[in-house]
Amino acid sequence: MVEDRETEVLSVGDCLELLDTTPVGRLVFTEKALPAVHPVNYVRHGRSLIVRTGPGSKLDAARRGDVVAFEADHVDPDSHTGWSVMVVGRAGVVNDIERLVAVIDHRYRPWVRGRGLHVIQIDAERVTGRRLVLDPWQDAGDGLGTQAPDHAGRAAPGP
Repeated sequence: MVEDRETEVLSVGDCLELLDTTPVGRLVFTEKALPAVHPVNYVRHGRSLIVRTGPGSKLDAARRGDVVAFEADHVDPDSHTGWSVMVVGRAGVVNDIERLVAVIDHRYRPWVRGRGLHVIQIDAERVTGRRLVLDPWQDAGDGLGTQAPDHAGRAAPGP
């Protein structure tokens, strides 16, 4: 479904497939009554996301069973295209041995040393995503010759 000329709403299936294409996302949770966003590496297991971590605020949020958000994306700054997927669900700590064996992928290891002692599972209750499908800076035929901004957001010099 195309909402407008620039973004496309993604199906849940497309969102889940896109989550498999990148190893890093951002976990959004509450830390000391304030929003916190931490980059994490993860693996998808069905409609759940698995994050291995050490002691700290992410583990505390999972122990409380907090509702968290998770976002992953890919953006191409040259073509101005990309996608973003957001998962919202309740976090929990995986303690059951059979579940741990089922969700831990031996090829997946935390990028930060000493962070794999605990396993957090986020059960997706809501999965949404969007894909930026057109370059918003393309000449729309307005005759103005609009130039795309450089990577710092400044207009590139004209011809």
